[in-house]
Parts: sequence; structure tokens; C-alpha cells
Amino acid sequence: MSTAPRLTALDALHRSLGATMTDFAGWDMPLRYASERDEHNAVRTRAGLFDLSHMGEITVTGPEAAAFLSYALVGNIATVGNGRARYTMIVQEDGGIVDDLIVYRLGESEYMVVANAGNAQIVLDALTARVGGFDAEVRDDRDAYALLAVQGPESPAIMKAVTDADLDGLKYYAGLPGTVAGVPALIARTGYTGEDGFELFVAPEHAEQLWQSLTEAGAPHGLIPCGLSCRDTLRLEAGMPLYGHELTTALTPFDAGLGRVVKFEKEGDFVGREALTAAAERAESAPPRKLVGLIAEGRRVPRAGFPVVADGKVIGEVTSGAPSPTLGKPIAMAYVDAVFAAPGTEGVGVDIRGTHEPYEVVALPFYKRQK
Repeated sequence: MSTAPRLTALDALHRSLGATMTDFAGWDMPLRYASERDEHNAVRTRAGLFDLSHMGEITVTGPEAAAFLSYALVGNIATVGNGRARYTMIVQEDGGIVDDLIVYRLGESEYMVVANAGNAQIVLDALTARVGGFDAEVRDDRDAYALLAVQGPESPAIMKAVTDADLDGLKYYAGLPGTVAGVPALIARTGYTGEDGFELFVAPEHAEQLWQSLTEAGAPHGLIPCGLSCRDTLRLEAGMPLYGHELTTALTPFDAGLGRVVKFEKEGDFVGREALTAAAERAESAPPRKLVGLIAEGRRVPRAGFPVVADGKVIGEVTSGAPSPTLGKPIAMAYVDAVFAAPGTEGVGVDIRGTHEPYEVVALPFYKRQK
């Protein structure tokens, strides 16, 4: 028996704007409002407004909250300063990636873990199972927040019209409490589009008011509502991994080229330490497949799961692919054998339904904004 998808606090508003809705990780979410390309380009050149309320917020509190999170996750959470955020991961005992996360330190002994929508319950269950023996509490706060994001070069100007919070002092990967358009919010600056931008965690009952205020403030700056489809092409151009594509339980952080998030030097044991130590040693002696960018020479679009080929052999697999509005060509991220990973490697193609289409190997990201 299938269960009905969950609805965000902005569901009726999305429908009133004519959004095409889709089931995503058990949520009914806006895929697009009009043109995916127009939404993508708005974020690259002006600004876009997103509903990200499907993300999973988990609060961890208590005197040993930092020690617990450093044990449960691969990062050193004890070194996260008040008001700062950190990108990290939670892994299985065998080192396989359960999810990639952002952890915000909200106070002396209060943290918010933000998980991907499809993994939120799994992460919550894992944290709950791992908290035994620590003076800390894990709380499911998924229903306590709606999450809106303003992304794009015009986002600081739009935000300054609706808040007197110190946005200039808000660094990348930080968060501060403030009031936005009269609504109490946690204002964060982490982003998943390759552009500057802000994420606003608010009570669900305030979400519609905030959306409308941001829409009005953003109108002179060209802000438009944006759906999940352009969010995917934006993050792909920015070379940002997506769980279930570039990250899975079959890969360790070292397999994914993200071994830097694993902090072996932190105090005490942590879940997966032994397996990750072995994975790090393997990566040194026998480099795993590397995540690279591929740019099409033709017009055919590669999709996740398509084989990457060279010299008539399979040398890797596409993890994400789409037409790139910014580059004007199809692009993909793929794991390929290390010997074929250098930018400019010749003779690499993607097997698209039996035809080996030529692709250029490039370093990630495809797109980097001008600071």
C-alpha cells in the first residue's frame, strides 16, 4: 500500500503559481514553474527562490553533544565554532556513506544536523542508535522547520531589503539567528548551486509570509521561483555531489574523492574509523576510480548508469548527466579509472544506447562563479 506524499507548508502556493509537482523522496515538490532553462539562468545571473522544506533537520543537544557528533560522524564537530557550519558525512561501520550532511552549531551545546530528504529517517535512526552512553539528546525536528533558499548574485541585495541582520559578516558555511521580513529565522549561507545565497530555516506557519515578502523584495532584481529540476543542473555545473548518484553506501568518502572530510586526528573513536583507515591506505597505494567532468562533443545527453568507455572497454560509469544551460552542451559527472582521469585525456566516450559518443574529460567544477 503506497502512502500519500508529504506536503510542504508552501504546497498550495506552488500550485497557485502553476508549478509542475513531482514526488521526491516521499514529498510532493515543485519540479519547475515554467522553463527549467529560464529558472537555471535566473539563478546564474539574477536570483531564484526555492522551497527546500523536504530536507531533514535533526537537533542534538546536551553537554556531550559535540563529543557524540564527533563519534557518530566522520568530521571533528568539536572544532566547529558557534554560529558556524560544517560539511561532513555519516558512514556505516564498513565505511560506506549513509549520507552527506551539514552540521550547524547553534549554541554552546546545541547543534542542527541537516540530512538529505531521502535519508532523513535513516540518519535519525542511526544517530538515535549511536547516542547511548553520551549525555546528549537527539530530537527529530523535521516538522519544526520550513526551509526557503534565495540563490544567485542578486541574493545579498534582496536579503538586505528584508533583514537588518549582519549579512556582510555572515561567512560561507555559517548561520545566525535573525528576523527576515518580520519572521524569526536561522539565516545560513551554505548553498548548493555554485552561487552566493542564503537558506532560511523558519517555522512552517511563517513560510508563506516569508515567500511572499521575498518575492516582492526580489521583483526589482529579477528573482523568480525555481524548482528541483534547475537545482539539479545548477549543482551539476558546480560539481556538487548528490546522494544516490555520486555518493552511496557502496562508496567510502575516499572512493568519492572526499577523504578530506574524514578527521582521523580527532580525539576518541568514531563509527567507521577502522574501515576508513583501510580505505585511506587503499586509496594511497591503488587509487580508486576518480570523479571527473565530461563535456559532450555532440548533442546526446548522458544519464546516470551509462558506461564510460575507452579503447573499446568500459572504464567507468556516469553518475549524473544533463544539458548544461551555462555551457550550452550536455555534461556529466562520472567515476572513471584513474589512468583516464586527467583533464584532456583523449579517446574517452560514453556508451549511449550502443553508440560511443565522444566526450572531453575536464576537472570539476564545470562552472565557478566570479568572486
